[in-house]
Amino acid sequence: MKILFLSDLFTYYKESLCNELLKIGVKNFELTTEPNNLKNDVRFIIYSPTQKKGKKVKRDFSSYNNLKAVLSLYAGIEDIVGNETLKCPLIKMIDNDGLTNSMIEWCLAHTLRLHLDIDRHILGQDGLWRQKIKPPIAKERTVGILGLGTLGKPVAVFLKKIGFKVFGWSRTKKKIEHIKCLHGPEGLKYVLRVSEILILLLPLTHETRFILNDESLKLLPKNSSIINAGRGELIKDNALIKKLRSGHIKNATLDVFQQEPLSKKHPYWILPNVTVTPHIAADTPVESSAKVIANNIKNLIEGKLPNGMVDLKRGY
Repeated sequence: MKILFLSDLFTYYKESLCNELLKIGVKNFELTTEPNNLKNDVRFIIYSPTQKKGKKVKRDFSSYNNLKAVLSLYAGIEDIVGNETLKCPLIKMIDNDGLTNSMIEWCLAHTLRLHLDIDRHILGQDGLWRQKIKPPIAKERTVGILGLGTLGKPVAVFLKKIGFKVFGWSRTKKKIEHIKCLHGPEGLKYVLRVSEILILLLPLTHETRFILNDESLKLLPKNSSIINAGRGELIKDNALIKKLRSGHIKNATLDVFQQEPLSKKHPYWILPNVTVTPHIAADTPVESSAKVIANNIKNLIEGKLPNGMVDLKRGY
């Protein structure tokens, strides 16, 4: 049985993945990076986007006649979910011990940074003693989260435990204890109107592309802040830049962008109320994600449902 690694991360995963597969009893497998070698023997493909000459490589899966599943190394699968040659199950990465915890920590850090207005002190080392400027406590601050899936839900739960008033929105109806969950167009408008800090953790689909645009950004309260750790194309850049320059949006903390790396000439770099981080909010740790992949392969071999099955029609 061949397991094809269609990713430039093979050198990082080779040893860990082999060890995890052997540890849980998967035998007679071969990890390979040769896409044209004995295609009929390939049962599983481990995938992440790769680029050549600055453009993403579009993969053709049609010739792998015995392919059981494609397993993504990332939680985001928008670049492959619409691939017409993909006729087998697609499994996205759900790594609660690694990736999910990374996202919780990153969102928590920047939510607290904005809530406490820490930048005022870090950037304001000018000799002025500003002791009278004090932030509200967490229970007096409303945080909205767009996206209540495998990443959004745990972030929402964690922020609620700290004490924030948390409102969540998703395309379909969700229920999370102690969190007001809304859905649909009217639910979206409600969450936007109350969010002093808005966190984006949605998947990128036709319905969510540019969900923050000229019209929807107007709904946010004046002096609100945005944190985007989902996908760059959830936000219409020009619309956000206008709101940042006008002062309607106080701050934007952005980890993902429509083009990555972000161009050196992009306005986000020079706007004083924008914080750019280089797509690091939810890194995929090799050790924990190798365990996830190995267990999913074993489950698929045994006819069990893997964790992270993608609904190809919905796009996530």
